[in-house]
Amino acid sequence: MHRRSLPARRRQAGITLLGLLLWAVIISFAALVTMRVAPTVNEYYTILRAVNKIAVEGGSTVPEIRAAFDRQKAIEYSITSISGKDLSVTKENEKIVVSFSYAKEIELMAPVFLLIKYEGRSK
Repeated sequence: MHRRSLPARRRQAGITLLGLLLWAVIISFAALVTMRVAPTVNEYYTILRAVNKIAVEGGSTVPEIRAAFDRQKAIEYSITSISGKDLSVTKENEKIVVSFSYAKEIELMAPVFLLIKYEGRSK
């Protein structure tokens, strides 16, 4: 009788259902955080662009600079977190520097919030 040698049993490779569910939860949570945080980051960069523009061409007094920011805020619909009165206006080396800081609280799920503190200044 002739015996053939059977190939060694190969171990199956792949992902289990639990592994798949775990990755789905991780990816879903990362997508949720990204979708909630992205608009606030966009708002920050919009404020930063407005502050840089106003520092260069906004005016020479604090009320003029704040009024210029409020006009820019009326044009840029995405600026909701601060207004002209929240700006700090100083002068460094005969150059106007406009700075700001604010905190943004983002609701992720009912009792869970993410707090992001933004701050910036003109160049």
